[in-house]
Amino acid sequence: MRVLVTGGSGYLGTHVCRFFAADDFSRRSNRDIFNAEDLPVISDYDAVIHLAARLDKGRDTAAETFRTNVEGTVNVLRHVREGAAFIFASTKDVYGANADAFTEVPETCPTDYRGQSPLEWSKLVAEHYVHYYAAERNFRACVFRLSTPYARPSEGNAPGFVTHYVESVKRGWLLRLPAQGRPLRDPLHVEDFSRACRAFIDADVARGVYNLGGGSTNAITLRGIVETVGRLIEVEPVIDEEARIPSPAPFDYVSDITRARAELGWEPQVGVEEGLRSLV
Repeated sequence: MRVLVTGGSGYLGTHVCRFFAADDFSRRSNRDIFNAEDLPVISDYDAVIHLAARLDKGRDTAAETFRTNVEGTVNVLRHVREGAAFIFASTKDVYGANADAFTEVPETCPTDYRGQSPLEWSKLVAEHYVHYYAAERNFRACVFRLSTPYARPSEGNAPGFVTHYVESVKRGWLLRLPAQGRPLRDPLHVEDFSRACRAFIDADVARGVYNLGGGSTNAITLRGIVETVGRLIEVEPVIDEEARIPSPAPFDYVSDITRARAELGWEPQVGVEEGLRSLV
């Protein structure tokens, strides 16, 4: 099976490429999702994992974010061959503040506009194109709405916030936590994300949308992440207790992973403490 990862040299993509021994489609590999001469190679692959994205939440740069995350995704979709498997990395933040109504957030959570940034809204728009082109071109398609994915640092890539917390504790940097670190998250290790991709590729499911996170067994507060890292490396985290950072929306987020478990036979294998240990 030939697997292609767009954005395969990025923060998550580096690890996903290694997991599958996949080829990378990114500017670092001299391929561009906006270059018409590069795109036809996509049809040579049995599975395409689309991670390439602009992760900017700024309103002032919304046009470029929509261009990359929507138009760029369409460019890829138009070259996926019939019968192949396509996986789109979306985000839990498509739900915005609507997720506050749930202790564990299901895929049925509303995605009505509640202040989502251009990043989240562009991902939601792109999801609809995934469904359209999968039906139109007759390939299998999966949307994963990821909850706080994290991985070891890789060269040339900005870290996710979990990795940033780990590095800050290790180096004794001052940490400013929103709401004194009380918000709850369910981090998803990149190895478990890769296993979920493998589960969809191997499954009989034609199309699906799945929330993907560590689930309730791996739920932990932001302060808990920092304190766990400190305990693992026997270092006292330096936390600015007076920091006044706006609380996130939703305040807490834990994925309901029932659908992924039932339809794909997937569940996270890397516990949050084991995952944090792998980062330190």
